[in-house]
Amino acid sequence: ESLPDALARRMNLCLLSKKQQEAFENNKDLDYALTLDSREAGIQTRFRANLIEHKNGISGVYRIISKQVRSLEELGFPNSENIRKLLTYHNGIILVTGPAGAGKSTTLASLVNELNQKRQEHIITVENPIEYLQDSDQSILTQREVGTHTSSYQVALKSALREDPDIIIVGEMRDLETIEMAITAAETGHLVIATMHTRDAYSTLTRILDVFPARQQNQIRTMVAGSLRGILCQRLLPSLSGGVALACELMINNNAVANIIRDGKETGLDSAMQTGRKQGMRTLNESLDALVEAGTISEQVADENRPHIEK
Repeated sequence: ESLPDALARRMNLCLLSKKQQEAFENNKDLDYALTLDSREAGIQTRFRANLIEHKNGISGVYRIISKQVRSLEELGFPNSENIRKLLTYHNGIILVTGPAGAGKSTTLASLVNELNQKRQEHIITVENPIEYLQDSDQSILTQREVGTHTSSYQVALKSALREDPDIIIVGEMRDLETIEMAITAAETGHLVIATMHTRDAYSTLTRILDVFPARQQNQIRTMVAGSLRGILCQRLLPSLSGGVALACELMINNNAVANIIRDGKETGLDSAMQTGRKQGMRTLNESLDALVEAGTISEQVADENRPHIEK
């Protein structure tokens, strides 16, 4: 049963700072992270929150963020060692993709944690909002939030390059300018890890390339072919046990993939990934088949999530 709007409004807005209230009033929606920390009440929980205005008033969604950053194995990646190998590079770009609510931020936090523990580098993250709060370990870790610590991804990326980072984490790549700056950073000796809202490796590549005007296509294809390290696509599916199961696709940029990107022959990507199994590549279809075989998900769920076109 829905609450009366006056009560829903009070409950949602009382948690906001003055600046957040103004942002919500201006934009009619707000995405932010909220920490409830009360020793007296014995509460210490962090949430990813989203507020919207709709025809009946105000609505808020609050997702609990786990206190512990989990390892790739704990998150359910069967190919964690192949993913870990991508983290050994000192330059290039790694993309973590999937639809909204697929756990990209959780995977990103896991990758940052791995780098923070194993490498002595300067890591800068740009997130909107910061979900997992992490402290410096072996690395110096600087976390910046869009809207709080910087006005936009573009501004933060521009200044990041002047702060001598070794690794740059980009919470989301959406527009041409952010994508271009991330690829340039990857080419100039930084390891860049970024997320995108794309379904699989094929749609990720086409999204990146199509965002550029025709006159830049050849140049950008050469840059992506040279700087891309890998694309990790994930989605969370309803499991037969009532929980969720992780399905993932991993494309690693080898010579065959680089030639496909350079020559604009993306239709050959699927067969290149099947041929690249020895290097740890894995298609979404293979992941779905393995989950069905293990009795984790139903055939129906697998079929609903297969790519529309066999590429």
